[in-house]
Amino acid sequence: MAATILFLFSFRISKNTSIYSDPVMTEAGLVSGVKSEASNVIAYKGIPFAAPPVGNLRWKAPQPAIPWQGVKKCETFGPSPMQSKPVPFMVYTPEFLIPEKPISEDCLYLNVWTSAGKKDRKPVFVWIYGGGFTSGGTAVPIYDGEAMAKRGIIFVSVNYRVGVFGFLAHPDLTKEAPYHSSGNYGLLDQIAALQWIKKNISAFGGDPDNVTIDGQSAGSMSINCLVASPVAKGLFNKGIAESGSFFIMKTNNLKEAEKQGLDLANSVHAASLEDLRKITAEQLMKFPAQYKPIIDGYVLPKSVPEIFAEEKENNVSLIIGWNADESFVNGFKNKESFQKEAKEKYGKDADEFLKYFPANTDEEATRSQIKLSRDMIFAVSGYKWADIQSTQGKSPVYVYYFARKLPATADFIKYGAFHTGEVAYVMDNLKFLNRPWEPADFQLADLMSNYWINFISSSNPNSKNLPDWPTYNTKTFQVMIFDKNSGKQTLPDKDGLEFMSTRWDK
Repeated sequence: MAATILFLFSFRISKNTSIYSDPVMTEAGLVSGVKSEASNVIAYKGIPFAAPPVGNLRWKAPQPAIPWQGVKKCETFGPSPMQSKPVPFMVYTPEFLIPEKPISEDCLYLNVWTSAGKKDRKPVFVWIYGGGFTSGGTAVPIYDGEAMAKRGIIFVSVNYRVGVFGFLAHPDLTKEAPYHSSGNYGLLDQIAALQWIKKNISAFGGDPDNVTIDGQSAGSMSINCLVASPVAKGLFNKGIAESGSFFIMKTNNLKEAEKQGLDLANSVHAASLEDLRKITAEQLMKFPAQYKPIIDGYVLPKSVPEIFAEEKENNVSLIIGWNADESFVNGFKNKESFQKEAKEKYGKDADEFLKYFPANTDEEATRSQIKLSRDMIFAVSGYKWADIQSTQGKSPVYVYYFARKLPATADFIKYGAFHTGEVAYVMDNLKFLNRPWEPADFQLADLMSNYWINFISSSNPNSKNLPDWPTYNTKTFQVMIFDKNSGKQTLPDKDGLEFMSTRWDK
């Protein structure tokens, strides 16, 4: 019997890959993966870390994975979470989007890339995707983990529920839950995946006590929530937040979110949870609403700023950063309109505002609107988090500013250092993007991925062969600039960020 199993799991499946011949035991059963002959990295794709959240498990905290017999072939990604059909937009080509199929409510799968032996204890890196809490998935091409794993870490990417399936609250769901709350199922999925890692990653050669969580955009905001959440305590010791936090965004409380759930139930004529769970996914997604993490009293007992103000967040080392041109402005105002709006909105502070966001020409006004959009959505939230971590945190924080304007055709060059543009560099995955890369881009990808590997391994991105990346503090405001020529520098646009940060406080 053993010989038969070895034969089944050692045959070649393509010219460059072969099935790994030594299955790994998880809590729910044995899994096999696919080994790359080029790098010796084994990829285990589509490992169930929880039961399918369908039927009566829709809108419940994730339950343990259903055990299986024999060896589960984990050779392809599991379904991406239920969401609208991914359609390219702006600069976001298919390399940034999940494959169109499969998309399903049955989505709680994770992926592991490793070149470690089973007796090793390699650092673990956990990737949490973005997508505005309404889209995303681990099958996005630029999220491939092989390049990072061959540098000596364990790379894990995690699916979580999004949209109405990940963040719906409702009074009856609150009554039903043993923790007396509802909503935040997407965050609970992330926590369940981290609990799975704690229990199972050693079988893949990983160290369950050396876990770094990293996310971008909504994934970065998720990192912020996990650092704040008491439910996630002890599941990781380092965090990386790429463009996003909840430090300036209004967060609904449970009652407000439950009202939204009641509105949905009324709109689909569901008189009970049983009725609501029978409604098709397609019908549920037609209800116009914004779903995101809430103050539920359980995962987030209070708002993120309040949790940090009371110094009740999880004590972890951090990397925090944002990109120079991450903006979602639709249509630009000319200089006269921008100046008029500034005076109406900022009153006696308008002159100071226009000092940081000038509009003496139409071109200057356009650039200021891009910068303002970046600051209001991403940069101020990261700036405030970094300031708080550096002044009251017990662990260091390192801040970056990604300024590399990605090489592009005429259609895309205007987007510059756009939102998500850094991810392919961090993961050393430029090969997944069809761009006119220059030697400087490959050098930057090597530099950034080395910093990330160092931080994942030791809580410090530095090593003797890399330019010094100082810890961030509110005296020198030194950050790492990632560009054609990378190096430490005073935080760009600091005064404008401080001005906008103060306006939010008021």
